[in-house]
Order: sequence, then C-alpha cells, then structure tokens
Amino acid sequence: MLKWIILAPLIGAIINGLVGKRLNERLIGLIACASVAVSTALAFIVFFTQLLPLPAEKRVITEHFFTWLSVGNFRADFAYMLDPLSGVYILFITGVGLLIHIYATGYMHGDPGFYRFFTYLNLFMFMMLTLVLADNLLVLFVGWEGVGLCSYLLIGYYIDRKEAGDAAKKAFVTNRVGDFGYMIAMFMVFVTFGSISFVAKDGVPGFLEQAATRPVEAFGVFGIMTGIALLLFVGATGKSAQIPLFVWLPDAMAGPTPVSALIHAATMVTAGVYLTARCSAVVVKSPTAMAVIAVIGAATAIFAATIGLAQNDIKKVLAYSTVSQLGYMFLACGVGAFTAGIFHVMTHAFFKALLFLGSGSVIHGMHEEQDIRKMGGLRKYMPITFATMMAGWLAISGFPLLSGFFSKDEILWQTWATGALPGGWGKALWGVAALTALLTAVYMTRMMVLTFFGKERFGAGHDAHHAAGHDEGHGHHGKPHESPASMWIPLAVLAVLSIVGGLVGIPKALGGSNHFEHFLEPVIARVQTADNGHAVEPAEAAPAAVATAAPAHPAEEVHDTSTELALTGLSVLLGFLGIGIGFGIFNRNPLKKMPTLLENKYYVDEFYDAAVIGPIEHTSRDLLWKVVDVRIIDGFVNGVARLFAGLSDLLRFTQTGYARNYAAVILIGAIIVISYFGYIAAR
Repeated sequence: MLKWIILAPLIGAIINGLVGKRLNERLIGLIACASVAVSTALAFIVFFTQLLPLPAEKRVITEHFFTWLSVGNFRADFAYMLDPLSGVYILFITGVGLLIHIYATGYMHGDPGFYRFFTYLNLFMFMMLTLVLADNLLVLFVGWEGVGLCSYLLIGYYIDRKEAGDAAKKAFVTNRVGDFGYMIAMFMVFVTFGSISFVAKDGVPGFLEQAATRPVEAFGVFGIMTGIALLLFVGATGKSAQIPLFVWLPDAMAGPTPVSALIHAATMVTAGVYLTARCSAVVVKSPTAMAVIAVIGAATAIFAATIGLAQNDIKKVLAYSTVSQLGYMFLACGVGAFTAGIFHVMTHAFFKALLFLGSGSVIHGMHEEQDIRKMGGLRKYMPITFATMMAGWLAISGFPLLSGFFSKDEILWQTWATGALPGGWGKALWGVAALTALLTAVYMTRMMVLTFFGKERFGAGHDAHHAAGHDEGHGHHGKPHESPASMWIPLAVLAVLSIVGGLVGIPKALGGSNHFEHFLEPVIARVQTADNGHAVEPAEAAPAAVATAAPAHPAEEVHDTSTELALTGLSVLLGFLGIGIGFGIFNRNPLKKMPTLLENKYYVDEFYDAAVIGPIEHTSRDLLWKVVDVRIIDGFVNGVARLFAGLSDLLRFTQTGYARNYAAVILIGAIIVISYFGYIAAR
C-alpha cells in the first residue's frame, strides 16, 4: 500500500500535466486535491492499522519495487520503508499538503497557469513522499533532487517576473552546493560500510546498524565517520537553509503563497532535519559533528530572528522566521535531542503553514499588497483570518499549552541538560535559544500589530490600486475583504492543529508521558558519551545537578524536575515579555525605523555578490570566455580555417581554365618524373 501513497499524487500530476490545459479550474482542482486526499487517507490507514499495532521494536514495513542498480558489490533497490520516523512525516506531509491544495484552489483562482501550478504541486507531493519513505540513500536522493526541481519550478512560477526567475536560479544553485556534500557522503557510506540501505538486505546489515556498533574513537575529528556526518550536514544545510546556505529561502517568497506554505515552511525545508535524524546513528558517534550542528543551528536561529525584526514584507518576516525555527531544530539534533527536533518539525508544520496561508489571505484581501507598513486595522475586515493567525502567532511565541510551547520548551530543556557537548556549551547554547525565543515573540507580534491592529494605513495607495484597474477577479471593491471558504476552512483546521498538536508530546515534568518521544525511540539513536561509551538520552547525560539517569536517587530526580519546571516558567515569561515588547513599541509607533543593518539583512547578499558571484562572473568573462573560449578555442578553430583558406588561395592559382597551362604542368611533371628515375638508374 506504500506505493499508492506515493503514486496517487503522481497520477494527479500526470493527468493535469497532459490534459489540464483543456480542463476547467474546478476539474483541475478536483483532480489535484483528490489525488492528495487518496494519499492522505492511505497514509492514515497504514499508520494506524499496520504500523502502530506492531511491537515497538518491530515497527518497520518495507515494500520492494525492483532492483535499480546492481554493479559488483553495489546494490540499490527501489524500495520504500515505513517506520515511526517516516510515519510521522507522511502524516503531516499529506495532511497539511491536502489543506494547502484546497486553499490553493481559491488563492490561484483566475490564474492563467492554474493547471501548471497544480501539476507542479502534485509532483512535489510525489517527490517529498519518495524522500521520506526511501529505504536507502540513493532513492532518498531521487526525492531530494525531485523536491529541489519542484521548488525551482514553483519559485519561478510567475515566468513574466524577473525577480521570480532570479530567485529560482538562486535556490537551484545554492542547493547544488549542499547536494554535492550529500553525494560525497553517500559515496563514503558505501565505501565504509558496503551498503547504503537503512535496513538489512540479504543478510547484509544496513549502514546505520553497522555505524551503531562502531566505537566513538572511529569518529575522531579527522576520522572518515566524522567526515560522513559533516558532509551529510552540508547537504542538510542547503536544503534546510542554514548558515551559510540560507540565502535562497527568503528570496523563494517570489513564488505563490501556497508554495511558500507547503514547500518553504512545512515540508521540503525540513528534509535536512529528517536526513540528520534518519542518520542519527552516525551523528551521535561524532562529538565533533554534533558540536558543529548545534553551533550552526543556534547561530542560524538567532541570526535569522534578528533579521526578521526589521522586515516589512509579510512573507519575508515569515521566511526569516522559518530559517530561525529550522535553526532550533538543528540545535536539537546537535545536542542529541532528535525526537525534540522532529516534534518541533511537526508542530512548526502546523503553525507556520497556518501563518503563511494567513498571510496569503491578507495579501488576497489587500489585493496583492505585501508591505505590512501599508496595512493596519485589518481585523475588522478579515475576522476569520485574524482569529486563525492569532493561533499561529501565539503558538510560535510559546504561549502555554499551544503546540509550539511544548516542542520549543523541549528543545530548550534538552539543550540545557545535554551531555553531548563539553563544558558549559549546553548552557551557552540555551542562552542563545532563549534569546531567540524572546526575539521570535517580538517580531511575530510586530507583524500582527502592523497588519491587524492600529489605524488603517492603506488609504490612498489602496484606492489608487483599484483606480488603476487591479481589482478584477477579486469579487470585492474598495475595502479589504475576507477570503472565500476554500481559503479560510484550511486556516481553521490548521489553527486547531496549532492549538492541540503539541498534546502528543507533553513532558513528564508537566504531568504527561511524552508519547511522541517514546514512539520515535526505536529509530532514533541515543547520545553516546565519550567517558563511558553508554548510550543515554541528553538529560541522562547531564551534569549531576540536573541528572535523571539514577532513579535510585529521588532527590536528584526531584531537582531535575524542578529545574525543568523553572526553565519552562522562564521560557513562558520570555514569550510574554516578547509579546509585551512588541505591543508596547509597535502599537504606539507602527512605522518605527528599524536598524539599517537589520533591514539590509547584515549585507549578506552583498557580501556573497562581492566575494563569490562577482569573482565567478569576472573569471567567467575575462578568463574563461575572453581567453579560453575566444582566444584559445575559437582561435584554434579559426586558425585551422585560415590555414586551409590560405592553402586554397595558393592552389587556386593553378586553376586557370586554360588547356595550355594544364598541358605545360603535365609536361613539367613528366620531365621531373623521368629525370628522377633517370637519376636513380644512373646511380
């Protein structure tokens, strides 16, 4: 049944791609949504009726299609695997994907490329499901490249807009850097383990099982195992927009808003986190790799959060928020809290898809206006959009009992208590993450205040927009308006998920049993400390003051719980403080000038243009083109042509057209030949 989960969206893409141009919008949308609905239904059926009933240690379902490559000792099967990790992913990929498809039927209404859009969107679903259900690195790479292709096509969907084409190329080229790291890591995995499969095949253990038996010493700073872990992270850095390869994601907002919600917030950009968690057996054995992942994740989180403070495009605010939240997820992986990272992936899919779709509803209601400085007071015109977006805003800000509260606090706690990093690194990274949480609440509150609160600031510019004739197809005139049911119903569903989605992972300190963590335990490797070689959870490897590994010492266990509760309380205070700061500053002065450095995103794009793009362009133009291409290659080809042209000019003089000249040449030739043979005979 796994194959039909994957193939259903592909069938929809093929139908719309081949005949969609001759179909009406209603039928195109029906085909696209129905194909994803079938995939969603099958995903839930397989998950709850086939995977969950299995014993925890045997929760793996595989389906073999065919042997793709078999050369010498190398074998790659086109096969799929469903386990707890991929199970979590397919549920929110198909569920959120279906809601976004339904939303898009309203958002893209009247667009001349309607069928093309849904062809690409269905194709993306097929590729994303291939990525997470792959049972080896090569099939995963097919999905990895496939989602990159779909991202390129959808970012550049508006083919008449230069910025969309430039953004698509930027995303494509930037991701090639990460993909190079992935490919080298895959080659190294095969050379090291003799397999690229995640599970055993024909008696040969999968590479993850083999990696789990290797001692930590095999993963030294310069060891091949650390190399594999870091190269896999390079691949993850490109796809999941981490420093230094994050620059493509904000520009990807040039695509339609449903694309931003599905691909560049909820699913594709979390593929790097999935890869890291899937290969956790390799990562946890390399303290060097874990430290690098944690530091880059934390740095990306706070770096993007500060930029988000100063953005005025509503989608750019959410784009930098996504980069920041992805940094949180990698921080979790770096401290060994893979389950917390995946938990945040899931809750983030809910509230960030909600916020992006809500921003699309605002843009639709404001007739394509995206600058939040030109909005204000929209909650009375768009009450449903406001109410649903408020759920997403509070969830990402860490409001108690909402989904983001549980997943974010789990990351903060595991970072504080980690034993995967030396010295006080865990505490330092916790400080960075806590500051990021504060900034997140501030910039999200700023976005909401400038959009929905205060005085209306769309006045003259909004009326001029209509006077210029830009209101066709909206169905409303003059004032902003609420979106149609096809758009707000998905918002309402996502709002509910953003509120209750975290209840599956309530930690023990708050009276829960963290079902989510226990469900993922069989497929996620535990941190292995260098001093004792034992695999332990991050909190178990923590310093004695906060350790929980020794239940024989109840005082320590109580202290641990009290510490976690204290940190949770502090996190809640930071969230409320951020919301208060945001309201206090921007409700009073919505157009407050932000620091130029932040508005210009630390000039990272300008730096890349000067340090990378410029030198490449100059080298390409002045050396490769002017010297190598024009002078050497063209010079050689043209030189050969000139040589033969010169020879032909010489020979042309012998073609006079007079018979007497030809007779004279023949006579002279005969005399030369006779003379030569006469000379030979005389010797």
